[in-house]
Amino acid sequence: MLPLATAAQMKELDRRAIEERGIPSLELMENAARAVADTVWELLHPEEDGFSPVLSSFSSMIVLRKKDDPPPTDEEQRQVEELREIIEGKNTDPTPRVAVFCGPGNNGGDGVACARLLMEKGGCHIRAFFVGDRTKMTPDEKAMEDKLTAAGGRLEDFSVDITDRSTLEATMTYEQQKILAWISTCDCMVDALFGIGLKRPVEGVFRSAVTQMQSRMNCPVVSCDIPSGVNADTGEILGEAVRAKVTITFTRGKPGLYTGPGADRAGEVRMVDIGIPHDLEYQMFRALPRLEVQHQPDSHLPRRPRTAHKGDFGKIFILAGSEGYTGAPVLAARAALRTGAGLVYLGVPRDIYPIVAVKCDEAMPFPLPEDYAAILEKAKGCDAALIGPGLGRAPETEALVLRLLADLDIPIVLDADGINALSGHIDVLDKRSAFTVLTPHEGEFSRLTGCALPVRDRLSSARDFAQAHGCILVLKGHGTITAAPDGTAYINATGNPGMAKGGSGDVLAGMTAALLGQKHLRQERDNTVELVTAAVCFHGLAGDACARRLGEYAMLPSELIEALPQVLSEWTDDNEP
Repeated sequence: MLPLATAAQMKELDRRAIEERGIPSLELMENAARAVADTVWELLHPEEDGFSPVLSSFSSMIVLRKKDDPPPTDEEQRQVEELREIIEGKNTDPTPRVAVFCGPGNNGGDGVACARLLMEKGGCHIRAFFVGDRTKMTPDEKAMEDKLTAAGGRLEDFSVDITDRSTLEATMTYEQQKILAWISTCDCMVDALFGIGLKRPVEGVFRSAVTQMQSRMNCPVVSCDIPSGVNADTGEILGEAVRAKVTITFTRGKPGLYTGPGADRAGEVRMVDIGIPHDLEYQMFRALPRLEVQHQPDSHLPRRPRTAHKGDFGKIFILAGSEGYTGAPVLAARAALRTGAGLVYLGVPRDIYPIVAVKCDEAMPFPLPEDYAAILEKAKGCDAALIGPGLGRAPETEALVLRLLADLDIPIVLDADGINALSGHIDVLDKRSAFTVLTPHEGEFSRLTGCALPVRDRLSSARDFAQAHGCILVLKGHGTITAAPDGTAYINATGNPGMAKGGSGDVLAGMTAALLGQKHLRQERDNTVELVTAAVCFHGLAGDACARRLGEYAMLPSELIEALPQVLSEWTDDNEP
């Protein structure tokens, strides 16, 4: 688990470190810049193969002329040759070129300091570009510019606005063309335009700078703290955003690096310590709900007790399936068994029972009786229940779901149509005394809450719902979020796009119910949230194992289940319980 912090929390932590502990802000900035500079150096000088620059060729796009224009003057021809020399000179001087884009805030100061540190290392051609209004420069960034100047560097103005192509030819100066020509030959770029406080769309010259950083697919970008254009708290793309090869984030990770569209722009995320005292960080965050990203389970599963029997490993009741949806209940039941459940009772509508029964060897399917009391008795004899996969939305089915929610006092995992049944009946959820785990994707969450799609702030939405209704919410998607009633939240970093296929959610639901139902996994303190996050993480790890073996296009939800033995074996404690 890696700790996360919102933009507001990080600003407050920085303030306390500077004002209450007397740590110089320039020292923090220097430490941040050094981590970025070291990463750039690593990308340019990989230990294995050494640096191999990409040779360049002159692009006529730099000199904007129309076919029917008169022949160039001598001066224009000289400029063409000079631009050609800038670009093709890369072939004769393969020294790496690095462009550092700096905005007018302290994130820009990180970039200015990074440029100086790279200059001092030598072995690179470095140019630092200032983007925006110089009157808005922070004192720390100005101090870093003075140090850059003293070291023989210069913070150049980047003022070209190429967002309006219709006026580009008339407005671009020759000096601006020279800048773009040089940038087009870079081997690495540094994104220090905005910090974590950006809330408005990226426009004008800032958008032009982002465009430049996106212009060459083989030129890696290193972002400072978060890719510019990404909302640090939500992962929302604010107009346009940098696509980083590596993001160096400071002190703590930011939610937007792991959830929402921004997670796709962050590349490899490296969290670095820039010198904020650990005890200060502990004091500030100890009383706040945990907010963490999960790359692996928090702990190993204990070995199963040697003297236990199948009843000790959980009796799971599953209510699932409908005509046309016979695969969902089978996947959920098989996933529950693969995750360690001792007994799985699978109740399905009578008309699909023969089909489901043929597919089940280890689970125990049964046709749902017409008598509600018989269904309730079966469910009450179990340790956990899963309701919803492929269940359908017939009125009598939704009524059954609501009655079971009201009458069962065991943990219930609600998935798919089990969640849909709650729409307009959220009071049934609020009245439950035992834990309820909801596992919606965004569409189901939207139907349940009435929020618009796409969900712009997944983290806050999940947290707010879990706190308001006393449940655990697993909001599925890239960077699945598990939120608890006390405000604790985890963002899952395992898994891959190959899992985005019908049936994957049924597997997760079955896994979750299985972990909740196993007696030896439950601790004296309530650890329901930890078991749910473990299910989410194991699910993603199984998906990653499938992707490595089969590729993301070909992998199937059933193969997630087949990958679980390997994953669970790796994460089971070798010691006696």
